[in-house]
Amino acid sequence: MPFPNSSDLSPSSFILASIPGLEAAHFWMAILLCSMYVLAVTSNCAVLLIVKMEPRLHAPMYFFLCMLAAIDLALSTSTVPRILSFYWFNTREISFGACLVQMFLIHTLSAIESTVLLAMAVDRYVAICHPLRHAAILTSTATVKIGLVAMARGVLFFLPLPLLLLPLPFCRSRVLSHSFCLHQDVMNLACANTTPSMVYGLTAILLVMGLDAILICLSYILILKAVLRLALWKERLKVFSTCIAHICVVLAFYVPLIGLSVVHRFGKGLAPLVHVTMGNIYILVPAVLNPIIYGVRTKEIQRRILNLIHIYNNRTSQ
Repeated sequence: MPFPNSSDLSPSSFILASIPGLEAAHFWMAILLCSMYVLAVTSNCAVLLIVKMEPRLHAPMYFFLCMLAAIDLALSTSTVPRILSFYWFNTREISFGACLVQMFLIHTLSAIESTVLLAMAVDRYVAICHPLRHAAILTSTATVKIGLVAMARGVLFFLPLPLLLLPLPFCRSRVLSHSFCLHQDVMNLACANTTPSMVYGLTAILLVMGLDAILICLSYILILKAVLRLALWKERLKVFSTCIAHICVVLAFYVPLIGLSVVHRFGKGLAPLVHVTMGNIYILVPAVLNPIIYGVRTKEIQRRILNLIHIYNNRTSQ
């Protein structure tokens, strides 16, 4: 299928990336992605339901966990159904407008998730280093305000990304390097000066994700100092164990993000399989792992899940 290369100020569509030589395996790849997506949706919805039903989980950390669950649901739903449509029905084209909207959602939701992870790190810092002030500082009202600030921050920083691409002409192949739209991927297809868009995109990422990562590391340095001041090793392990779930969630978010960024910056010669795989990992791995991590580490969530399973089994057996 020939793709147009002529200059066009407003291209009608882009072409989603496929993996050369593996077109016949698209059906089975879609089965795997669909299974991960169903798992992500089910587990994140379960987290939202359990926190709502369990009064003992009505605390800032679990409100932040609900925010993560909602973000992961939105992020995976804005990308995976379109990828499945491509793999199952070979609908490779995505319209220019839909591509920009998807790009805005991916980058904005990622920024919101990064801010929420920072807020969770601050929650752990206050709980461990200033336990007597924790309830007064991180109230329900403060948690809601943090969520609103996270949304506003994501929108304000990443709304300009698609707007900067609107006036650019596109005269190269319209084939993307992922199965969804990312700013740098689309920007690289433009045939005009993309320096303002590139500089702003890099600046936004550094001021949001980069700054958040530094502050999260700083919070854990302060937590580690407070933990090491405890006399007994059992006390140190008990206190620090309350941070394990959050550290795992931070790694599940930032490791794929850094990997995808490295592939974009330095991986132009890499096989398409690497680009597509890294993109899918970035979208789905946090959404799948986050509820599992907190489900394993939180006894109240485990107990509620077992109760729901027990109720369901009793109803089906009647």
